[in-house]
Amino acid sequence: MGHLPQPVVAHGDPYRAHSSRKLLPVLLLSLPILALLFHCAYHGYDYGHSANLGQGLEPAAPVASADSYAAATFLYVASYGGTVTTFKLTQKSAAASLRLAPVASTDGCAGSPSWLTLDDANSVLYCTDEGLTTGNEGSLSSFSVIEDGSLVRLDKVRTVFGPVSAAVYGKHGKGLALAHYGGSALSTWDVEDPTAITPVQTRLFKMAQPGPNPSRQEAPHPHAAVVDPTGQFILVPDLGADLIRIYSVLDGDLKLTERDPLFVARGSGPRHLAFADQEEKTFMYLVTELGNTVVGYEVTYDDEAIAFEEVWTSGIHGKGNDVPAGGAASEIRISPDSNFLILSSRNESTLEIPNFDPDNSTAIASDPLVNFAIDPQTGHLDLVQEVPCGGLFPRQFSINKAGTLVAVALQGDGRVVVMERDAETGELGELVAHADIEGEVTAVIFNE
Repeated sequence: MGHLPQPVVAHGDPYRAHSSRKLLPVLLLSLPILALLFHCAYHGYDYGHSANLGQGLEPAAPVASADSYAAATFLYVASYGGTVTTFKLTQKSAAASLRLAPVASTDGCAGSPSWLTLDDANSVLYCTDEGLTTGNEGSLSSFSVIEDGSLVRLDKVRTVFGPVSAAVYGKHGKGLALAHYGGSALSTWDVEDPTAITPVQTRLFKMAQPGPNPSRQEAPHPHAAVVDPTGQFILVPDLGADLIRIYSVLDGDLKLTERDPLFVARGSGPRHLAFADQEEKTFMYLVTELGNTVVGYEVTYDDEAIAFEEVWTSGIHGKGNDVPAGGAASEIRISPDSNFLILSSRNESTLEIPNFDPDNSTAIASDPLVNFAIDPQTGHLDLVQEVPCGGLFPRQFSINKAGTLVAVALQGDGRVVVMERDAETGELGELVAHADIEGEVTAVIFNE
């Protein structure tokens, strides 16, 4: 951190010619004004340098002015360019459009940031580095989330190669589970003290022979780590092995106990999953990357066990609808009210949006977000709409807590976009903000 600015001495000050008796009342009257000026100068300086407190951090850019219409909402965006960038979502008035203003950037998760997990209760952001720049190991970084949106790195540890997903688990969020796609592994970490991350377990997986798709299923490829609604289980969809690995979490113990896996259709390549916790029933939905399907299960619990009954399966565009050649399903999210399911598909390029540059009339090709309504009794899905996601290769996307905004990370275009969403009808609306980012954008999450 730099030194505080030195006080400015005004030359030729007329008060210097007066006697000390006349000077004293003037100084006393001036003290409140001087204190206010110093306070403003100090905090302005402190903000400008707060992003430099951790290793690998760059100075923060000025935030939007204080007359913002909406409460402060930040987005954290990861890129294979080696950065995690903070954007502030602002709105000047109820009628004005939204704007993504860059606040700060850090390379503390470099080389290839792939996933972001926010521990909101403890104001800590975790970032996994997939390790594509090294080819033999990944890393995990923890950051303190500062009120102005900037990040200060707390710790960075080496991991097995290829971490692409992370989930906070355990009592008081003391554990972190990582799925390693490239390293065929699941690792767990003690993050009770995020300044001193320590390993708990590392499970390495093997297969006796390749799966039906040998180019993608030559080895196990865990692609996500997801905690169930009760917090008692961690589920890990394995794209290479065509199964969902299941582990139980014992209260107060970060070590995981392996359960019988949930097998899925051979060659389907399970990628991500999400839970819809209804009032009467709980459903889990799995999206498969190689089969381009969405599979629904009713979830039941008995004697500290978890069980699944398949209740739905269809292509990612709904029953009876084909998936364009080359399509590759990616992310799946459940709305905050558990009434809707949204998934993304890459490499389709079947939709278009107007150019973000008003002076350029060339339309932009876009992949889709596919929106379904969830039947709370049966778990069946009803196609609501397909909308352009704002560009190519929507690797990951997030929904804000109110369910009114969706932020999409566009790996193919190096862009993040924000679209409106009607929380009542579940319908996705217009693109209302965007920002370009150097490198392939891999993840975006809200911090409200």
